[in-house]
Amino acid sequence: MKIFKFGGASVKDANAVKNVATILSAYSANENTLVVISAMGKVTNALERLTDAVFYKKENPITVLEEIKKYHFDILAELFPDKNHSVYNEISNAFVELDWAIEDEPTENYNYEYDKMVSLGEIISTKIVSIYLNEAGVFNQWWDVRGLIQTDNTYREGTVDWGLTQDLVTKYLLPAFADAGNNRKIVITQGFLGGTSENFTTTLGREGSDYTAAILAYTTNSESVTIWKDVPGVLNADPKWFDETKKLEQISYQDAIELAYYGATVIHPKTIKPLQNKKIPLYVKSFLHPAETGTIINDVQSPLPIPSFIFKINQVLLSISPKDFSFIMEENLSSMFNLFAERQVKVNVMQNSAISFSISVDNDERKLPDLIKTLQKDYKVLYNDNLELITIRYYDQATIERVTIGKKILLEVKSRYTVQLVVKNN
Repeated sequence: MKIFKFGGASVKDANAVKNVATILSAYSANENTLVVISAMGKVTNALERLTDAVFYKKENPITVLEEIKKYHFDILAELFPDKNHSVYNEISNAFVELDWAIEDEPTENYNYEYDKMVSLGEIISTKIVSIYLNEAGVFNQWWDVRGLIQTDNTYREGTVDWGLTQDLVTKYLLPAFADAGNNRKIVITQGFLGGTSENFTTTLGREGSDYTAAILAYTTNSESVTIWKDVPGVLNADPKWFDETKKLEQISYQDAIELAYYGATVIHPKTIKPLQNKKIPLYVKSFLHPAETGTIINDVQSPLPIPSFIFKINQVLLSISPKDFSFIMEENLSSMFNLFAERQVKVNVMQNSAISFSISVDNDERKLPDLIKTLQKDYKVLYNDNLELITIRYYDQATIERVTIGKKILLEVKSRYTVQLVVKNN
């Protein structure tokens, strides 16, 4: 068994879908392959807009939905010139759930509505790809991952029930591959999604398709996972920020976990641990140049040979202190972190002194204002926005100076191998 994961960029248009067929034909020959696919292009962003349009009435949801439909049906028109092909009815029926969603009055639970609507991106994407692959001779079976990966009811960040998920994979998915006999079998399924015991849809967090691949690799004891990206492998910096980047040929599980945790977008933070537990190698390869070697992440013990840089923009630095100038004690920190957890606000870096606690978080307009308002009941809260968080793994003073030219450092946290800098432009 091999796991392949294709993200949104790899299925963004008709030519990209055809390229997936080419890759599967060349690189999954004679082997069982479980293929995890994301929503097409930037559809997840568009579906977030649609959810906001329904929930907050910021724009006309009908207009947003028509844009999403047109995008998919334009791809269909290129892949399936015969307008009588059954795929058109199949995809029209899949959109019915979104039609209903914009007609009905939403519940008060935004996260529940989000998962119900945004999840349709993966369902529609995988149906299109699966049907096209069968037409192209890459025979496969479409599978609804919500019947396999089971989570709790934490919408938008479902916690996986590993025991139940393992039981379902063993009972239903593995026999489907065994039934193939000596012939290879390809199964197409969705990334990002999970299901609850009440058959509600959950999602695993943004960019969670990588995590899906890792969950399925763990529960099927797969030989390897390959993530197909539009970059040649894992680079030591994002090309959007650095003109000169270098590909990392090999990374340890530990370094990959650290880089993902600090915000490296090439890998979802939760992806590595399940693979490390079973020593399943992870390959990051280019779908544009599939013959190239890419990057392998495995149990190699050597550190990275060069510094790696991670940039997170649109940061807010909060400085929280007791109103009575008392010390920051364990109970203060406990109550603060409970508030962060309740509002699903992730702390990117933190530092505390005797009377102040400073944290950098993403500037999420849905979550942050309420968090600040609640904190202000018991604490004095100061904040700076429009900031940038720079993380350097295997830093030295020269690398710090390189990335802080023309910037003022507001917060600096150093460990043996990693430095994090919250900065603003001078």
